[in-house]
Amino acid sequence: FIFSIIPQLILGARRDADGYLWITGRVDDMLNVSGHLMSTAEVESVLTEHHRVAEAAVVSRPHAVKGECLYCFITPNENETFDAKLVSELKKLVRERIGPFAMPDVVQHAPGLPKTRSGKIMRRVLRKVALNDRNVGDISTLADESIVDQLFKNRPAEK
Repeated sequence: FIFSIIPQLILGARRDADGYLWITGRVDDMLNVSGHLMSTAEVESVLTEHHRVAEAAVVSRPHAVKGECLYCFITPNENETFDAKLVSELKKLVRERIGPFAMPDVVQHAPGLPKTRSGKIMRRVLRKVALNDRNVGDISTLADESIVDQLFKNRPAEK
């Protein structure tokens, strides 16, 4: 269900079998994968549980069959490598914790995330990277503008 604490902030939540409420995240950060409405924050939370992951950000990308799919950006912990084993473990973790429908289609290495000087992730930039659209708009408020080029260079090859 959906509720609001602050008028400008609308949150989603679910009630578990024991009757507890779980905040799933902002409704504007929701996506619909094969008819399942889910929160990007929920997936990010699962991804960052992995001991090799420092940060994760998830956005949606259009998918011909599912409607939308998960496109995940992963920043490994210092001295950890981003490799096929990590990608496989992350996909398995999301599948086990949330469900098969939530398994990410793309897991991309992100040496850093596009953040403003105050530390807020610019998700619009991540959505552009996911779409391979280099028209990212104004990025002058980013703490490190060079991260955008790095993210485009790290995009996995299209299948």
